[in-house]
Amino acid sequence: MDRLFARFANTTARVTGSPTAFLICVLVVVIWAISGPFFGFSEDWQLVINTGTTIVTFLMVFLIQNTQNRDGAALQTKLDELIRTSNADDAFMGIERLTDKELEILHEQCEQMARQSQAALEKTRAERTKRAQRKGSRGSAQHLNPALNGEDRS
Repeated sequence: MDRLFARFANTTARVTGSPTAFLICVLVVVIWAISGPFFGFSEDWQLVINTGTTIVTFLMVFLIQNTQNRDGAALQTKLDELIRTSNADDAFMGIERLTDKELEILHEQCEQMARQSQAALEKTRAERTKRAQRKGSRGSAQHLNPALNGEDRS
């Protein structure tokens, strides 16, 4: 039953999310609007579109939610596998089950680690720049002063 419903939900989501389905819906609304004068814009005429759209919306909510739940679970499983097989912290596996407060704390910790990494990166860049400048100034000093190159011009 689960596999049949999953296949039905996926197919329905794919079909209803297509440009063709959208154009069909636009066509239905246009035909309904054009038919208004023929039905005197009656309450029954309005009830047709209201009832139809309510039923379709009601059913689509459940199909879309089912599809999103499965897609989310598949995505989380893939991410967990990447985390498990990498050097990433295993504490991130399954975090989708944490409370909002726990996620907020974990997010703050990640931001703090990112700031520390950024500070270390900036410090490394500054050190490299300083070394490159020292090396560059020594190179130009050696060029100007042959004695620094071990050459004796006396």
